[in-house]
Amino acid sequence: MTESVISKPALRAFFARKTLQLFALLPLPANHLVGALFGWLAWKLPTRAKRITLRNLERCYPELRFRERNRMVQNSLIETGKTATEMGPLWLWPEQRIQRLICQVSGEQHLHDALHRRKGVILAIPHLGAWEMVGLYCSLNHSITALYRPPRLEGMDAMVRQGRERFGATLVPTDAGGVRALYKTLGRGEIVCILPDQVPSAGQGVFAPFFAISANTMTLLSRLGQKFGSEVIFCYAERLPRGRGFHIHFSPAPEQIHDADPLRSATALNQGVEQCVRALPEQYQWSYKRFRSRPPGESGFYK
Repeated sequence: MTESVISKPALRAFFARKTLQLFALLPLPANHLVGALFGWLAWKLPTRAKRITLRNLERCYPELRFRERNRMVQNSLIETGKTATEMGPLWLWPEQRIQRLICQVSGEQHLHDALHRRKGVILAIPHLGAWEMVGLYCSLNHSITALYRPPRLEGMDAMVRQGRERFGATLVPTDAGGVRALYKTLGRGEIVCILPDQVPSAGQGVFAPFFAISANTMTLLSRLGQKFGSEVIFCYAERLPRGRGFHIHFSPAPEQIHDADPLRSATALNQGVEQCVRALPEQYQWSYKRFRSRPPGESGFYK
């Protein structure tokens, strides 16, 4: 007699899909309320996310007093909780319902002007606010291509892909073939989307200051931009209070991001990310180990 055995990763992926489907049944105010509760629990308990968030904020905002920093940790984790729960509606709701969530757009003329030059546009989307919304919004109005790294839970891949591609976006792998696809996209004068604050793989970055801390920073973005003279535009979706929706912000990158020197270009890239984060610090994903890669001889950041 044979028994069907479900692996633990498959079971976790199944429950993750069902959980996101449940989150998608909630209107956004209720969805964000649930996310806020999860985030509050992550702050109240001795969680890994709390430890990392606290460490990052201690170093990036050393001027804050203890009480101010503790409040910022709490609020940041609450926003991180909303990031998790809002993936349900953002990946599963129909187009018209997604469009109704967009309450305001600022600075979009920067994107239109850059597209008019027909040299391609690199949209730099930090882990700030509802970054999933940025890709959805842009794919509703433009042809976009984005790098895609499959989730650790293999059973989530189809759901994530379908959620991000359903309005016409193209996802390409984070390998040589994917990078070639990005060059082709820019050559056609279209939009490439990149998360500029991800820690790059070994040999794919340089250490540049981010909040005055040396951070391993990707060089891919500057290489892409130099090939065709493509404009770099920063974009993030601000999460509005009480689940009212989102305010999308576009802004031009610092001019030095086009510098041929990798360090100067990476420094400008981090300056652009930092400007976005300082406008909305509590909605940045401080629970991400942005400084886990250290220069040779330097001790671990998250010990």
